[in-house]
Amino acid sequence: MTTFTLPELPYAYEALQPYMSRETLEYHHDKHHKAYIDKGNELIAGTGLEGKSLDEIVVACFKDPTKAGLFNQVGQHWNHVHFWNWMKPNGGGKKMPGNLEKAITESFGSWDKFKSDFTQAGMTQFGSGWCWLVTDENGKLSVMKTPNGENPLAQGKSAILGCDVWEHSYYIDYRNARAKYLDAFVDSLINWEYVTQMYEASLKIRAA
Repeated sequence: MTTFTLPELPYAYEALQPYMSRETLEYHHDKHHKAYIDKGNELIAGTGLEGKSLDEIVVACFKDPTKAGLFNQVGQHWNHVHFWNWMKPNGGGKKMPGNLEKAITESFGSWDKFKSDFTQAGMTQFGSGWCWLVTDENGKLSVMKTPNGENPLAQGKSAILGCDVWEHSYYIDYRNARAKYLDAFVDSLINWEYVTQMYEASLKIRAA
């Protein structure tokens, strides 16, 4: 039977300071993410989805309106499993592998245009949700946003980077200044190596 478990953070609770505090990570990871897992484990029992991969469960639940409650939990679990890995100490900015830098330049025209589009998606997501960098069937990159716990995977797209714009992700450190949080995320937190891994994996999936 499928049992979701809370992954350990890939860095110390203080490692992302001053851009993301220990207090934020303790609440966000230890309480919010854990709550999605606990509720997901409760709701999946008896659905027939036990034993499937997290990706398969997310897609199946999104396509079935009767499983909307379970989707909210597993969608957010998927999002957060990657969110912790999309950040690292001394990350962000233009410090990225060459193949990803080339893809961003080809798709957006410049890194600055990518940052503008990505942060604007996060700013214009009304209420809770996420902003994303995704690949299409040709490997071209684009930006999108989703409400609540929805993600590109559910819509058949490959997400290679996502930023959580639920208030619990930034309110302790930034209060209502979502723009400052998004700037800090892009300029100082993104783990471009992990983004590149997901980018290359998405290209292999598209080529298969």
